[in-house]
Amino acid sequence: MGQVVGIWGRATVIWPGLVLAGLVAMAAQFLADHYGAPVMLMALLLGAPFQFLAEEPRTAEGIGFAAKSILRLGVILLGARVSLTMVQDIGLGFVVWMVMAVAATIGLSLVCARLAGRDRLFGYLTGGAVAICGASAAMAISAVLPDRESSDRDLAFTVISVTVLSTLAMIFYPVIVATLGLSDHQAGLFLGGTIHDVAQVVGAGFSVSDQAGEVSTVVKLMRVTLLAPVVLIGALILRRSAPVGIARPPLLPGFVIGFLGLVALNSFGLIPDMVTEVFGAVSRACLVTAVAAVGIRTSLARLRAVGVAPVALMLGQTVFIAVFVLLGVVLL
Repeated sequence: MGQVVGIWGRATVIWPGLVLAGLVAMAAQFLADHYGAPVMLMALLLGAPFQFLAEEPRTAEGIGFAAKSILRLGVILLGARVSLTMVQDIGLGFVVWMVMAVAATIGLSLVCARLAGRDRLFGYLTGGAVAICGASAAMAISAVLPDRESSDRDLAFTVISVTVLSTLAMIFYPVIVATLGLSDHQAGLFLGGTIHDVAQVVGAGFSVSDQAGEVSTVVKLMRVTLLAPVVLIGALILRRSAPVGIARPPLLPGFVIGFLGLVALNSFGLIPDMVTEVFGAVSRACLVTAVAAVGIRTSLARLRAVGVAPVALMLGQTVFIAVFVLLGVVLL
């Protein structure tokens, strides 16, 4: 009985802020559905004017819950869209090349972050977002990073930048594909291996052809599969390097276990297609809600203080993975 009372008490504390984040997410989704605006970017921008509510006692707890716990649920459910059979559809050679592309992009980001006046954690966050799946990867990686004064600002900057870059790629990469004379299959490999967010991959791929759209979507979801090992490796490194007396991330984050569990179930065909569709929709809603909460917690004035160098860093990361993947498409 006491546990039920505790859960009810917790719910009454978090619901005002959670409802606020949900309403912002719904508004962002409306703009995305009716006007084609990037939903993650809209969630951040619509949430920012409510930043004062992040410090309001009645809403602060729920906003924090949305930014962390709802995020983890969204990442877990994302696993239902991924299966290891995608390797067969793409070809083992290109899968290995994509693993190398992701590793090289993150490694380069860790080195170049210093040149941009930021630390390796910022390089890991931005590099993972560019290399894997945009805003979703940024949210998942941020969940294992230690809390810092600049955490929300860095995450908001990364989500905004990677969403804008992904939208630009959706517009211009099909032109590059046509200019280079790539086949539909090659175009799908390139678009799925380079564009950051899933929605923009789908948009760019099917603007070329149905075959390019199908191949690019499979390649993109294969990249999403790499989210789990990247987060796991990052958590292990952060755990080992954490100073004595500082809270360390768990050896294996629970949401990564959940993600991998759904990947395994889907790989063996144990998740019906209808359930996969439902989980995918709920995952999307959770991630948009979490991004909205991050937007509410982010000060635009502090966001402007990030500077030009980090923007150049993310642009460089985007160009690097595009060239790397294009080389693989041509060679393989």
